[in-house]
Amino acid sequence: MHRRTFLGTGLAGIAATALPTSTYAALARPRIKLGISSYSYWHFRPPKVSIETVIEEASSLGVQGVDILHRQMESEDGAYLQKLKRTALINGVDLICLSIHQDFVDPSAAVRQRNIDHTIKCINLAHEMGIPCIRLNSGRWNTIRSFDDLMTARGDEPVLPGHTEDDGFKWCIDSIEQCLPEAARKGVLLALENHWGLTRTPAGLLRIVNAIKSPWLGVLMDTGNFLEDPYPKLKQIAPQTVFVQAKTYFGGGEWYTLELNYRRIAEILEEVGFQGYVSIEFEGKEPAKSGVSKSVAMLREAFRL
Repeated sequence: MHRRTFLGTGLAGIAATALPTSTYAALARPRIKLGISSYSYWHFRPPKVSIETVIEEASSLGVQGVDILHRQMESEDGAYLQKLKRTALINGVDLICLSIHQDFVDPSAAVRQRNIDHTIKCINLAHEMGIPCIRLNSGRWNTIRSFDDLMTARGDEPVLPGHTEDDGFKWCIDSIEQCLPEAARKGVLLALENHWGLTRTPAGLLRIVNAIKSPWLGVLMDTGNFLEDPYPKLKQIAPQTVFVQAKTYFGGGEWYTLELNYRRIAEILEEVGFQGYVSIEFEGKEPAKSGVSKSVAMLREAFRL
C-alpha cells in the first residue's frame, strides 16, 4: 500500500501537499489552550472544593490546564504541593497559574513589605508545583471596605485622604520590582491583572507594566473586569497579555453579569498572535458542574478549538 509522505516538516511540509487555503489558514492560526480556574468551583463560600477535584473535573472535560486559586489550597506544606503535582500528572493536566492576592497600595512600608514577602513566598510555591505563572494584583485604596459596595460603585473608589494616585502607583511599582529578582530566579512569570484598584482601567494597568522593564512581568487579561465598553479596553492590553482569565456567568453572575462576545475577544487575541492559556473563571450561580461544562463548550466554539 502506498503511503503519502509530507515534504519537509512543520507547516512548510503541510503546505507542500497543496491543502486548501482555508485548511492551511486554520493550521497557521495561533493555538489557544483552555484552562479552568479552581475558583470556578468555589466562590469563597463553604463547602470548599478541593484542588484535586478541580483537576479531575478538568481532565474529564478534556481541558489542558488548571489555574489554582491560592486561597483554595488546603495547605502550603511540601507533601501537599507534590500531591497536587502528582494528581495533575496522572490526570494529564498542566498546572498553569497560581492566582494569589496581595495589596501594594498602602502608605505603610511595613504593610507593603508583608505583601512583598507573601508574593515571594507564592513565587516559590508555584516553583515547587511546576507552575510557570502567578496572578498579581496591584491592590486598591480600600476606602470602600465591603466588596459588595465596591461592586455597587462599579469598582471605582476614592483615593485615601492625604495621598494621591501617584503615591499608589509608586508604591505598587516599587513593590513589584522587589519581587522580580525571585521570579526570574525561579522562572515564574508575574501576570498583573486588570483587577480593581489601580488596574481597573487600561491606562492604570499599562502605567505599571510599562514602568517596569522586565521579561518576567506581563499582563493578565480578565475578560470580566472592564465593566463598561470592554472590547476597546481589552484590545489596549492585548499586546502585553501573557495569560487570560475568561469570566462566564451561567445562571446569572454572583455580583454582576456581562454579556461577553467571546468570538470578538478571540479575534482581539488572534490579532496580536496570543497563543497561551485561556482559563475559564465561571462566576455564575448555576451549579459549577454544569456551568463549567457549558463554559468549556462556549469557549471551544468561540476560539474554534
